[in-house]
Amino acid sequence: MAEPLFTPEEQKKFDAGIAEILSHYPSDRKSAGMLPALRLLQDLKGWLPPEGLRLVAKNLEVTPERAYEVASFYVMYHLKKPGKYVIDVCTNLSCSLWGAEKMLAYLEQKLGMTAGETNDKFTLRETECLASCGTAPCLQINEDHHESLTQAKLDAILARLS
Repeated sequence: MAEPLFTPEEQKKFDAGIAEILSHYPSDRKSAGMLPALRLLQDLKGWLPPEGLRLVAKNLEVTPERAYEVASFYVMYHLKKPGKYVIDVCTNLSCSLWGAEKMLAYLEQKLGMTAGETNDKFTLRETECLASCGTAPCLQINEDHHESLTQAKLDAILARLS
């Protein structure tokens, strides 16, 4: 028999969270709660497992395919289990002009992986823009923003993750 998606505690949080989300929308527009419902699932599980997407779809009265379409459109949602630390490196124009590609190459060398790869500890991703053009280069680790980066700052940040 397959392991249940949620622990009893997680199930309570999911049920209460879905009820709260749906309370903000008309009953004939449950699908409008898709983004917060996906966020709820990811906050509980760390990613969006297929059985969780099916459950979100059922609660919002949409097809599982629709839940997957929405989840796969946004980079903030993880369709595969990420590492403990998700590192998003901005390589858009402003960050590039301030050395983002060198910073990414340094991270790849330091972590022993290339952008787009995941291991148990890290998911390293190249991203388009983190809205920090005046303090480039920047990155986010689990949505925690870091700006005006140098190799020394990167080393200090990575040391804190060990």
